[in-house]
Amino acid sequence: MSDVAEDDYVADFRTRLGLSGIIDIHTHFMPEQVMRKVWDYFESAGPLIGRTWPIAYRDEEQVRLKTLRGFGVRAFTSMVYPHKADMAAWLNQWSAEFAARTPDCLHTATFYPDAGAAGYVAEALAAGARIFKVHIQVGQFSPVDPLLTEVWGLIQEAGTPVVVHCGSGPTAGKFTGPGPIAALLERFPRLRLIIAHMGAPEYSEFLDIAAAYDGVLLDTTMNFTDFFESADPFPVSERGRLREFGDRILFGSDFPNIPYSYGHALESLERLELGDDWLRQVCYGNAAREFGIA
Repeated sequence: MSDVAEDDYVADFRTRLGLSGIIDIHTHFMPEQVMRKVWDYFESAGPLIGRTWPIAYRDEEQVRLKTLRGFGVRAFTSMVYPHKADMAAWLNQWSAEFAARTPDCLHTATFYPDAGAAGYVAEALAAGARIFKVHIQVGQFSPVDPLLTEVWGLIQEAGTPVVVHCGSGPTAGKFTGPGPIAALLERFPRLRLIIAHMGAPEYSEFLDIAAAYDGVLLDTTMNFTDFFESADPFPVSERGRLREFGDRILFGSDFPNIPYSYGHALESLERLELGDDWLRQVCYGNAAREFGIA
């Protein structure tokens, strides 16, 4: 899809559905030096990636913001995540500053099993964080690490959603998969978890978890695209459950860290043929309700 065709498709998609815009709950904005290291890791097919992954929108920050807004995205996130200790508090400070200068960005925060995690998570909540991001695969930690017990309690009481990359795709880790998340929810059943990438490749198991816990949501990040379907295809036998969970699925793109056009992410949802009402919920309505966006 050419740049012009892509822009036309996204605009036509919104027009046909009668959407004033799109809410994308899984986008990445990070400190510039961190963002470029992430890009280099993806493009070098690092061990956690496992295959060639060119970055389609490798531009400087203001260009990326202009591109995203040009697609009609009305609200988005700055998904930051630490890969080691003593990094999360600094990332939270940056993301708070980014949200302050970027009104259409949902104030995003993160955490890691640090000794001081409860303190900086409490500070982030007090500062207005509206969503958290946790990357179990990259961080290589258990979500039930004792250092996070107080953190999860604070977040559960606040009712703040947490996007958690916990599936074993693109490569499995020691703490990925449905088991650790099931254990977490047994202890904190009221958490508002958003399962990134719909839990790929353990789709069925994470749908089962969502069925057991009303507060569990799922995001569509990279799902159903040609790129994802070639490696971790969504099982045809579970298509009916996509309709069943239509009010608990949120659109996410992984922009800018995607190896295809933004329009393809929307096209991939549309070709599921689940209907316009489903698309309106997924691409706007569900996130608007979750985050109080008019």
